[in-house]
Amino acid sequence: MNPSLIRTAGVLAGGLRRPTLGILEPSVVPMRVWPSDIDLNIHMNNGRYLSLMDLGRLDLMVRTGMWKAVARQGWRPMIGSATVRFRRPLPLFARFDLRSAVVCWDAKWFFMEQRFIRDGLAYGVGLVKGLFRMGDRNVPPAEVLAAIGRLQLSPPPPPGISDWLAAEGKLAQNVRNHKHRR
Repeated sequence: MNPSLIRTAGVLAGGLRRPTLGILEPSVVPMRVWPSDIDLNIHMNNGRYLSLMDLGRLDLMVRTGMWKAVARQGWRPMIGSATVRFRRPLPLFARFDLRSAVVCWDAKWFFMEQRFIRDGLAYGVGLVKGLFRMGDRNVPPAEVLAAIGRLQLSPPPPPGISDWLAAEGKLAQNVRNHKHRR
C-alpha cells in the first residue's frame, strides 16, 4: 500500500480521536522521516515538506471542526501559495513534530504557519495561504467560521506574514507584466 495513504489515514484517524482545538490553537502531529521521504542526501526531500504540511492542515481542519463543515457544505480546501524555509536537514528515521496553526485571516484567505520541530528547534518553517471553494465561488473565512460556530475577528497579521504577502504581491505583478514574453 502507498505509504502516503497510510500516513494520511493515520493523521485523519488520530485527528478524530484527539481533543478539539480552537481556531487559533496549534495542532501538533508527531511524525518520523521514513525511507519514502528521503532524497539522495539521506534526509527529507524538499518536496516532502509540502506534502507533510498538507497532513498538518488536515489534522487542524479535523480538530477545529472545519472538516465536518467542509464535507457538509461541499467545500474544497485549496492552497493559493506556500513558502518554506529549510533550516536544518531532517535525517532518515528522525522523529519530529509538525506544528500547524492558523495565525490570521482576511476577507478571502486563511494564513497558516507550519513548523517542523525536533529537539525544540525549528528544522523548517512554512507559511501557507489557503481558502475554501464551492464551485467557482470562494467561501469567505467569516462564512467558514460561522459554519463551525466560531465567530471571531482575526488577529492582526504578524510581520512575517505581512512581509511575505508584500513580496508575493510583487512577484504576482512581475508575472502579470511579463506573461506574454518568452
